[in-house]
Amino acid sequence: MVLNFRETRPVWSAPDAVLARIASAFPRDWIVEIVRARADGRGDGGAVSDEALAAVRNAEVYMGFGAPVDILRAASPTLRWVHTGTAGVGALLYPEMRAADVILTNSAGVHAPPIADTVMGMILHFARGMDHAVHAQARAVWDSAPFERALDGTIFELAGATLGLIGTGGIGHEVAKRAIALGMRVNAVRRSDAPGPDGVAMLRGDDALAHLLEGSDVVLVAVPSTGATRGLLDRAALGRLRRNAILINVSRGDVIDEDALATILRTGRIRGAALDVFRTEPLPPESPLWNLSNVLITPHVSGITPRFWEREATLILDNIARYLSSQPLRNVVDKQAGY
Repeated sequence: MVLNFRETRPVWSAPDAVLARIASAFPRDWIVEIVRARADGRGDGGAVSDEALAAVRNAEVYMGFGAPVDILRAASPTLRWVHTGTAGVGALLYPEMRAADVILTNSAGVHAPPIADTVMGMILHFARGMDHAVHAQARAVWDSAPFERALDGTIFELAGATLGLIGTGGIGHEVAKRAIALGMRVNAVRRSDAPGPDGVAMLRGDDALAHLLEGSDVVLVAVPSTGATRGLLDRAALGRLRRNAILINVSRGDVIDEDALATILRTGRIRGAALDVFRTEPLPPESPLWNLSNVLITPHVSGITPRFWEREATLILDNIARYLSSQPLRNVVDKQAGY
């Protein structure tokens, strides 16, 4: 068994005590290798060290930030279970992984609470006019005019406003709980027919997405990047957003047509967009999104929290117990569906 959780960024790197807890969860007849070289979890997991490749030979279980094809090849044919500390798995679903008889689990849901907190801050940023305050402060100008135009719908209260969720996984659940507590109405669309979170109205049918876009004051994109979701919010879909709507994306950048979004934002037809993820990361300096006053940009950091390893360790330890007792694992990725 191999643990490769020493990340280059301290906030994601597993503390020694956590690694020791995970290692001790395996029986004494298991050999647990803890890779000391630094890993890189950016982009659903990047390149791995020579130390990791050497450690994974003949391993049955590999845990790290992603699992590049070199890991799979080095561990074959003994590898049975891969767990990634990332929620996204797009970079892991290369042909060999899809075809391999290897269980893949991810960390979906672990990141949801801090992301949901970030989403609520993004909503309030526009709904309560904090963007106007920030721009005025940067110019050292006392400007109450944007706030006094509240009757035009650009400044509003959360209570009674409608939030539309595109995706009701862990992030959608956590955001819905917070939004409902603040008096928002919450509608949602999802691919499956499974029930939605408590208090959330699920919109069904071929025109569900259109109705959600047309009827929401705030739209949150919280779906993985798959063949079915890439380009989901194209120019036509974005054109359905109601006037003064707020669009938030904390999932994957390729779900939205960024060029079409920039055009809509430039015209001022929607209130604003809060974007944590982008088609290309880092966001190129020449992107028009940088220069739009009604855009809030964060550098793919909405899930950062000092409590990550508290939650991640709980998930991993539970799954180790399940694996050792031949019980179904949590967070198993459907490698064909892509999430």
